[in-house]
Amino acid sequence: MNTQKNLIVKHFGLRGIALFEAAKGLLAVMVAIWLLSLLHKDIQDVAEHLLHFLHRIFRLNPDGHLARSIIRGARRVTPGNLHLWIGGTILYSIIRFAEAAGLWMEKQWAEWFALISGCLYLPIEIYELAHHATPIKWAIFATNLLIVAYLAWLLRDLHNDRKRLAAAAIPKTEPAT
Repeated sequence: MNTQKNLIVKHFGLRGIALFEAAKGLLAVMVAIWLLSLLHKDIQDVAEHLLHFLHRIFRLNPDGHLARSIIRGARRVTPGNLHLWIGGTILYSIIRFAEAAGLWMEKQWAEWFALISGCLYLPIEIYELAHHATPIKWAIFATNLLIVAYLAWLLRDLHNDRKRLAAAAIPKTEPAT
């Protein structure tokens, strides 16, 4: 691939991943705001309203696995762990926004960070697929795998370019005759 084409592929690829990471950060902010709104509410009541909504809109079975999981989760929520979830969600959004900014500006640290964080999710995603595969889980896995492969390809090319430049910079000495 020529250098100009490589720059275009890198530029638009990193910008696309940056927008994806920023969207995840924005989603996390929305979840944090929603969690904040739950601080002085009865979580059991909120869970029942959520189940009613899901049943009405998506025809979710009120006695199904997802419904039981939501009710079980609501029973475990306390004000203390709700604060932890809010803090964790805000921290997650900050990390996603920092990564998105770094990728947008094509910073190498952000490429490495995105590669490593994407790789950390792969075993969890594989476990989830092995446990109970769904089209959504497959889509999440495929998206993450494509991003990880793309970033690995970019960083490998960068490493190879540096090796070529270093080799070209070393002066060649002629053997003495």
